[in-house]
Amino acid sequence: MKELKLMVFQTDFGYKDSTVAAMYGVVKRVNRSLEIIDSTHELPQFDVWSASYRLWQAMRFWPEGTVFVSVVDPGVGTARKACVALTENGYYIVTPDNGTLTHVLKEHGIREVREIDETVNRLHGAGTDETAVFHGRDLFGYCAAKLAADIISFEEVGPAYPVQEIVTLPMETPRYEKDCISGVIEIDDPNFGNLFTNINTGKALECGFRYGETVLVTIRHSEEIVFERSLPFSKTFGEAEEGSPILYNNELMKMSLAVSCGSFARDYQIGFGGDWKITVRRES
Repeated sequence: MKELKLMVFQTDFGYKDSTVAAMYGVVKRVNRSLEIIDSTHELPQFDVWSASYRLWQAMRFWPEGTVFVSVVDPGVGTARKACVALTENGYYIVTPDNGTLTHVLKEHGIREVREIDETVNRLHGAGTDETAVFHGRDLFGYCAAKLAADIISFEEVGPAYPVQEIVTLPMETPRYEKDCISGVIEIDDPNFGNLFTNINTGKALECGFRYGETVLVTIRHSEEIVFERSLPFSKTFGEAEEGSPILYNNELMKMSLAVSCGSFARDYQIGFGGDWKITVRRES
């Protein structure tokens, strides 16, 4: 008997009603022994970009073969594809093909993608056949559970389609030059107000940056400068005075912004996304 695959869920459903419980009930109907782990159900509503980033953020730390279910689906019930992707490093992602695969495709690669065959891999017999607005329960959760329980193989999910047809969101590539780098603020840390860029710290060090030095940080929103200040480039928050802003290397090896024991996003009213651009220059 094959070992059951772990299941990791992320959605924008929240916990104010019973939607998460209903989705998990369907999983347990397929196999009561399936282990369900919550990544988050507090993704910003309809924010496919955040879904894409958070999926990539956690994935590499799970055992190979884990089944990830990501449901941020403003186009639920429309012609957008419902799919299962197999990544190059051996994970399964069950999700609407609406841009959620963007970061994983770029950072890890996708070996194959299949469209879910709703005739056999959608929940039937529960009185919900006519609804088209809860695919997290009736399609994604159900199909993912069958895959995790080894009831169906990846090939039995449905027909394959070209990886090149996967829907992706625009992503700006960082620029690395001697003593100057630029990129975008990709995401926030909603609990602490830190801001993560897409600039790889290792590559920044190769361009001449050094921990402990002072750098000039410029942030533009829609080309307007909204922040420009000299900051210390540090390894950790404790190297800055409480309440002071810093540029630091985050847990994903990306240059990031923080206020020691504070919130950079709140204090300086900075957001994230493709129109929040950052440049970092060495001052020495």
